[in-house]
Amino acid sequence: MAAGAPARTPRHPVRPPGGAPVSSTSTVALDVEGLSVDIRTPAGTARAVDGVGFSVRSGQTLALLGESGCGKSMTAQAIVGLLDPVAHVSDGAVRLDGTDLLTLDRAARRRLAGPGISIVFQDALTALNPVQTVGAQLAEPFRIHRGLSRRAARKRAMELMERVGIPDAGARMSAYPHQFSGGMRQRLLIAMAVALDPSVLLADEPTTALDVTIQSQIMELLRELRAERDMAVVLITHDLAVVAEQADHVVVMYAGRVVEAGPVKEVFAEPRHPYTKGLLESMPERVGRGTGLQSIKGSPPDLHSIPGGCVYQDRCPMVRDRCRTERPRLTVVDAEAGSDHSAACHFSEELAHA
Repeated sequence: MAAGAPARTPRHPVRPPGGAPVSSTSTVALDVEGLSVDIRTPAGTARAVDGVGFSVRSGQTLALLGESGCGKSMTAQAIVGLLDPVAHVSDGAVRLDGTDLLTLDRAARRRLAGPGISIVFQDALTALNPVQTVGAQLAEPFRIHRGLSRRAARKRAMELMERVGIPDAGARMSAYPHQFSGGMRQRLLIAMAVALDPSVLLADEPTTALDVTIQSQIMELLRELRAERDMAVVLITHDLAVVAEQADHVVVMYAGRVVEAGPVKEVFAEPRHPYTKGLLESMPERVGRGTGLQSIKGSPPDLHSIPGGCVYQDRCPMVRDRCRTERPRLTVVDAEAGSDHSAACHFSEELAHA
């Protein structure tokens, strides 16, 4: 690691809401350590993800939270091996059930896509093949990975459509993606993602552009499937309400770095980083009648000109001279109590009493 580089992010065992320890029978399904991603641009190389680390256990949900452009989706793409050609993983490890995916060749990664790790994208119409029936698309994983006959694969595909709530599944097997509503297409994407019972499911903004009622239905479906299949779920979102309702653990990202992490209940009740606090104060639910909404002034820094010291310094209401010269490490905020809550702020203790 280069001199002056930030320390690698501590990885936290996921705990359910309320901070109660996870059952000892729950194993770590995904462990990300010191993940860094660089992007080649005409202006030079930029670091889009810098030293990100976390772990999530089977049957648990971890949320990656932050504004657009903070590195959430880039982190997910690096984990599943779907980075654009201009981007590459420059450091770190991504362990799936103990196997470092970054050390595998392309063929081995492909074999794990589906039964090991899977992803749900936010744009279902783009992710689904427009010229192939949904029945054929759902049956394909069973034929490729399970070696089922065409008839057996079709039967499994229809059962999967029924499980995710597609009405009249048998008749709609021969329909094309454009013949389904947005909510139904998202259910189809989820069906494809869980077809082979993956250990880990990544959901990248799975309810974008859906109305509130459909969003709730989709998130409930994900919660049910997680419980049924004992999957570990990594939820990428900027929606704090979804995190509060769905996640056990949250990792808050800013400018490609983790600035706060911990059990959702602890982080939301007592944020220890000004960025997290600003996000929470922007929620309408936290504002009284007749009081204006709070907002975080300014914009995230350009990746080519990340400031020295704290990455949040230009927008932080608590900024001081130390913040401009010394980058804060991600450290546990209450180590003596055995907390999993950590923050990258020089003044996290002061923030708790503000």
